[in-house]
Amino acid sequence: MKKHTFGEWMIAVRPWSFPASAMPVIVTTAFLFWRGYEISWGFAVWALVNIIIFHAAGNTWSDYFDFKKKVDADDTFGAKTLTTGMFEPKEIKNLALVLTAVATAGGLALMALTGLPLLWIGIGGVLCTLLYPYLKFNALGDLVILLAYAFLPTLGTSFVVAGGVLPSVLIIALPLGLITDGILHSNNTRDMATDARAGIKTMAMGLGTKSSAVLYGFEMLFPFVWVGICSIAGFMPIATVIVFMTLPVAIACAQTMKNSVEGGVHMIADLDVRTANLQLMFSFLLTVAFVVARFL
Repeated sequence: MKKHTFGEWMIAVRPWSFPASAMPVIVTTAFLFWRGYEISWGFAVWALVNIIIFHAAGNTWSDYFDFKKKVDADDTFGAKTLTTGMFEPKEIKNLALVLTAVATAGGLALMALTGLPLLWIGIGGVLCTLLYPYLKFNALGDLVILLAYAFLPTLGTSFVVAGGVLPSVLIIALPLGLITDGILHSNNTRDMATDARAGIKTMAMGLGTKSSAVLYGFEMLFPFVWVGICSIAGFMPIATVIVFMTLPVAIACAQTMKNSVEGGVHMIADLDVRTANLQLMFSFLLTVAFVVARFL
């Protein structure tokens, strides 16, 4: 085994992607705070840390199986931790096992303190983590992302911080989930040729380049429509329209994807990272709006 620096281990878990899992917990907590629920702040922090660890486990499992399946290779845009020889496959597999075990233990301990309903949500999260590589290779990755990084964490967060599984939080899950799904979809659209070479199937491959660009545009822009409707209808405070400050970023991302249909996939080489940044900014402003609205 090689000796690795802390920085290399951080690269292995891909921390730039963590807002995709962290922000649903944060935004849901802020939403419930605005709604007047008594918040268990300690459990909120616990849930936040635990889902980030689960996310890190999912990232490493995905990288391990992508390398074994030859989805990630020297000429692909994917993670370079294995293709460059920075880590050995066994090291990434062991890291994935440790992270999964730690996150599972943390989830079980939190369940013991909050209640049995969290078990079923947790089981869903564990299955999404472990089965993600297989499901991703069979065009179901987008669905898994919506479940694991939108619907399950918002419902789970409502239970641990407010004491009940509250369907009202699903209005948060939809816009955040769509933008997060765009991270994977932009990645899969970029990698269609190399994914086909590896013998896997993704939703982007099934849709084709033009339709994939349309879907990505919807994932970037509909969240703003949704927040606008919800704020007018009173399901969210009017302050949430502050997220429209990030609309130019979303439009730019959608335009880049559209231009890549004719201009080539090199144009969207970093679109997954840009989409992750959009998700972070959108979610941060949504959080601020809920907190501020509580005191207005």
